[in-house]
Order: sequence, then structure tokens, then C-alpha cells
Amino acid sequence: MKSLKDILFGVSLSAVNGSTSVAVKSVCFDSRKVEHNDVFIAIRGTLTDGHQYIDKAISLGAKAIVCEEMPSNFTEGITYVEVDNGNKALAIMASNYYGNPSANLKLVGVTGTNGKTTVTSLLYQLFKKAGFKVGLISTIKILVDEKEYKTSHTTPDALTINKHLSLMNDEGVEFCFMEVSSHGIHQKRTEGLVFEGAIFTNLSHDHLDYHKTFAEYRDTKKLLFDQLPKAAFALTNIDDKNGSIMLQNTKARKQTYALKTYADYRAQILENQFNGQLLKIDNEEVWSRLIGDFNAYNMLAIYATADLLGLEKLEILRLLSELENVDGRFQYFISEQKITAIVDYAHTPDALKNVLDTINTLRTGNESVITVVGCGGDRDKSKRPVMGHIASEMSSTAIFTSDNPRTEDPDVILSEVEAGVEAQNTRKTLTIENRKQAIKTACQLANTNDIILIAGKGHETYQETNGVRVDFDDYQIVKEILKNLNK
Repeated sequence: MKSLKDILFGVSLSAVNGSTSVAVKSVCFDSRKVEHNDVFIAIRGTLTDGHQYIDKAISLGAKAIVCEEMPSNFTEGITYVEVDNGNKALAIMASNYYGNPSANLKLVGVTGTNGKTTVTSLLYQLFKKAGFKVGLISTIKILVDEKEYKTSHTTPDALTINKHLSLMNDEGVEFCFMEVSSHGIHQKRTEGLVFEGAIFTNLSHDHLDYHKTFAEYRDTKKLLFDQLPKAAFALTNIDDKNGSIMLQNTKARKQTYALKTYADYRAQILENQFNGQLLKIDNEEVWSRLIGDFNAYNMLAIYATADLLGLEKLEILRLLSELENVDGRFQYFISEQKITAIVDYAHTPDALKNVLDTINTLRTGNESVITVVGCGGDRDKSKRPVMGHIASEMSSTAIFTSDNPRTEDPDVILSEVEAGVEAQNTRKTLTIENRKQAIKTACQLANTNDIILIAGKGHETYQETNGVRVDFDDYQIVKEILKNLNK
């Protein structure tokens, strides 16, 4: 049991009814999980309002209620606390409840449209190889040193974050690398966390279903840097026109990286092949198994971060050469028929263009590039025609198919993707709603040395339709189809 007063430390209180000296067992924001002596925080979400469940939380045994609006009637013996922002209060209370675990390790946040998972996952890999105990909070999973936990959001809720940071403290973890999404920042999930540094990768068209305008999306990302302490570092990709904006109001030490312009950390691509690329970083050559300009940026961000966290430069370069690709990020194999199949998470116009740019750069001549791509339902609709345009313009053949339709009609999504195809590219496109059939068709169309790109879902091992998830793994499916082709 912990004192409610201690858990509320640092939370801006508007009003209190009852005593904050009461002891509470746990912090909870899901009324279905409330137990005896818990404090329940009523959160106003995008779909439901937690204030509707205050009475239910009390009936389940809640001893205290934190809310943005006091109820009209108070239940005797219950403490009510009014706050300006329930999400912010939850994050600070979660941090206090778990003993402010982020202050006991070096936490680095990574934000941007593309590259977050690769940068965080490879930083985890690199520091593990360097002999440290390391934590990871990413789209794919949460790792407490070597123990894995599943995650469903890029940036989990504040209780989940602090619970796992606390477990990292228990395991003696020294460094933690965390993806920080715009949703997570906007919903205050990272409030109360102490960051050692933050990294900005890039910014392009995404999540405009949530943020409404690009400026709002950009400025939400910027908040991570605005809130950094003076002792932290702020590392930004200065080749991206939004990179300098991230640094405008930060108190942290400003550091930049780039391939094209002057920066504190610079890299040059000397060679690019399917099995890797040769980079020049700080005038030293290093071979990377990851290919493409976008991965050159990722590797440079990783190098800069490791340097800023105190690793020795030549040791960092050695470790960079050992890093292995992340699942679903330009994950490829070459079949018996000499067909190259690539699975990538590219689900934004910029990411798709980057992957196809890389593929087309690596082509040696007459190979065809067959792209299988779709767009998720209940997400930013404005990017759909842009994705259709890029896929049809930059591929020999583009096959449009379902991604995760969620609650939308797949045929409507596909028609919006098709709307971006210019007249001269129409003959290069096919629309096959069934994703497995679309992948199978791509395999049947491919000849020796051709390249198949399956984009959009990457590491995901499911397909979601109307709230139901069925097993679906792009990488395993294309591998199986190519293995059985012509048998």
C-alpha cells in the first residue's frame, strides 16, 4: 500500500474532496480491472469517457478517484481529486507509484515517422553486444534485458511503461531505448519520464487521421524535445527540413547528423549491394548488413547515440558491422528460382518510396520489380492515393491488396489507392483484395532474378478485419509459396 499523497506528487490538483493521506494498493485507469483499495483515474479517451465508469470503479472497491470533472454526488469514504488533464496525471502517478524508475537508468526516446523501430532495436542489439544490460520498448516488443513481453502500441500506456522500467531497475538494466510515437506524446504517456536523450529520424505523411494537420503532427513530435532536461542530448537528422525545428526550444545539448549537409555526425555511402553497404562514418569505413539510404541514416543515428552515451568510437564501428536486420524491415531471401522476395513495414508514402528507391538502385538491369501493397483501414485516408501513385510509378507491376481493413470495406480502401494511379501506369496495376492470393500472383508473375516487394505489414503476424485477427505472416507466406512454386 502506498500513500495517495505520495503518488500524486507533482500532479497539478484543481480540487480535492476527502483525504489524500489514504493508502491505496494500485493505480488503475481501466474500470474493469479495479480491485479493492485501488485509485481509479477517469480518462477521456477517443472512444470512451472514463468518467462514466466512476460508480462502477467504486463498486469494485476503488478507494480514490482522480478525474477531470467532479461528479455531482460524492460517495462517503471515497477521496475525489480533480485534475486538469487525466492523461498527464496518470503518467506522473504511474511514475511515482513505481518509484520513478526512468531516473535510475539512461532512457533514450526515438521519434519520427520512419526508422523508430530499427533505431531502437539496433541500439538494443549494439549495447547488448557491448556487454551492457539493456531494455527496449518498441512496436514489436518490450525487452527487459533478455526477457520478452508483448506490446500492442508503439508507445504503451504510462502504467505499462513504468511497470517495465521498474522491472528493468530490478534487473540492473543500464540503458533503455524507447519508441515515442506522436500518439504517445499527445496522450501524455511519456510525462514524468526522465530522458537521457532523444533522437529525431525524419518526418513525412502519416497519422493525419489523428492529428488533422501536418503542422500539428510535427509540433507534437517536437514536444519530446521541448521537455528534455538541460543535461540530456537532442539528436536530430538535419537533412530533414523538420530536423532543425525539433531543436528550436530544447534546453538539451543540440547534436545533428546528416548524409547530405554539414552536421556533427556525417556519413557517406561508398557501396550499396543486396548483402549490405559500405559506409564512411567519421572518416572510418564500416560495412553494414543493412542497405539503402534510409538505413545509412539509421546506422548514423545509432553511431551518434552510442558516442553520446560514452562508448568508444572504434568499438561502436566494430559493433555496427555486426548488427542484424530487424524483422519486417527490408527482410529478404532469395528463392531456388533466384527470385528475391522482400518484406517491409513501409506503410507511409515516404517509406514506400525509400524502399523502392533502394531496390531500383540495386537492380542490375532487366529485373522486374513486383510490389504488393495496400493501406490499413480506420487510418489516414489521404495517403492512400499517394501510395497507389508511388507503387505504380516505381514498380514494373503493382498489385493492390488488403492490409488490415479493420472496420472499413476493403474494396473502398482499394478504390482510394487506385485513384492515385496515373493513366500511363494503369496497365501495370492489378487489384486482388485477398492478400494471400495477391502474394501468390506476384510469385507466379516473377521470373528468374525478379524482385518481389511485399509492403505495409512487415513484422505483423496477423490480419485484422472487423475486430478479428487471423494469423497472417507475409514473410512465411511468400517463403512457402515460392518454395512450392512449379512443384
